[in-house]
Amino acid sequence: MKVALFSTKPYDVASFTAASSSFGHELEFFEDRMRGRAAPLAEGFPAVCLFVNDTADARVLAKLADRGVRFVALRCAGFNNVDLDAARRLGIVVVRVPAYSPNAVAEHTIALILALNRRIHRAYNRVRDGNFSLDGLVGFDLAGKTAGVIGTGRIGALVARLLWHFRCRVLAYDIHPDAGLQQLGVEYCDLDTIWRSSDLISLNCPLTPETRHLVGAETVARMKPGVMLVNTGRGALVDTAAVVDALKTHQVGALAIDVYEEEAELFFEDHSADVITDDVFARLMTFPNVLVTAHQGFLTHEALDAIATITLQNLSDLEAGRPCPNAL
Repeated sequence: MKVALFSTKPYDVASFTAASSSFGHELEFFEDRMRGRAAPLAEGFPAVCLFVNDTADARVLAKLADRGVRFVALRCAGFNNVDLDAARRLGIVVVRVPAYSPNAVAEHTIALILALNRRIHRAYNRVRDGNFSLDGLVGFDLAGKTAGVIGTGRIGALVARLLWHFRCRVLAYDIHPDAGLQQLGVEYCDLDTIWRSSDLISLNCPLTPETRHLVGAETVARMKPGVMLVNTGRGALVDTAAVVDALKTHQVGALAIDVYEEEAELFFEDHSADVITDDVFARLMTFPNVLVTAHQGFLTHEALDAIATITLQNLSDLEAGRPCPNAL
């Protein structure tokens, strides 16, 4: 099958090219993000492969359908950027990669927590400048702290386990509690208990209409003063402007994010010579107690290999008319 891959980077080309020999699909790589004006590039391709910041709303899907696209293969777990109802009306089948490497994102979450807590990003820059002072680099022991994990799917469950191994008291919220975590000693509770009791909170849940701006001014006000927030889920789980206000008052003591609600115009590109026009993001970057990575939680060799293999297997299932377990 001919497949047009959008928003591709060199690591995508490498991983998909390596995996393609086992499937026989004809792949063409485009650096362009999928938006309305990029739809003509899909002419003649029965399938397109999209990533997290590509747009597949009703308008874009209609343009793709007009050009003969029958399949949309997401090379990610989230699908909030796809209008599934419109896809069904147009007869377009949407598939995804529900779990490519939960370890990658979970380990990145813990890395952010440790780096932010021990000010490793600031210490690194100081030493590079010949400044060996330790002032302002005091952290805290994770052992004995209360950690709240919101969302205990494949990734969140690993985050909870890792925090438990750091000897945290782990509180969790999910509509489907994990029996294995409960046996370990993780305590499931309501969100209000997590807001009020946690020294650090990790967001690992999907973005839905119900979870959009889950962390906002009202919920932040209920948190323990000085709480650490970590988001490796989806950017719009957090009302960034509200958290900026909370950072100013020290209600939020530290923030680490690998995702940002307006990241589509920033992440995955080199803007080092540009003026950042996103005022909220620019303000965020002025805080010494904020650590931002540009949606790299998934970026391991193992995850990239799994993403390519599962995506191509999904397309092979669709091409052969077999039921695809990853169809939405």
